[in-house]
Amino acid sequence: MAKNVKSAKKMKVTPLADRVLVKPFEVADEKTPSGIIIPDTAKQEKPERGRVVAVGEGKRNDRGDVMPLRVKIGDTVIFSKYGYDEVKIDDENYYIIAESGILAVIK
Repeated sequence: MAKNVKSAKKMKVTPLADRVLVKPFEVADEKTPSGIIIPDTAKQEKPERGRVVAVGEGKRNDRGDVMPLRVKIGDTVIFSKYGYDEVKIDDENYYIIAESGILAVIK
């Protein structure tokens, strides 16, 4: 009897124009200096850091030339709290962010 097997193939996503696909870092429980654990549900803050997993080709300028992005796959970035769209790909959460919403690259 053949079982209905789910494909292990991962979906490939390429952002358009100057957008970047970021895998946000998980928010871990924090511990106060006195040892009290503050769960992430109490903080209600979403992560503002993540790793770039895909980038678009770049934005076009007034002359029609493509301006390449300054971030690249593998960069760790800090981004604006409110400047992204949440997407779920292969049961994992990602953010799609315009390059202008990325505040810094961590080296």
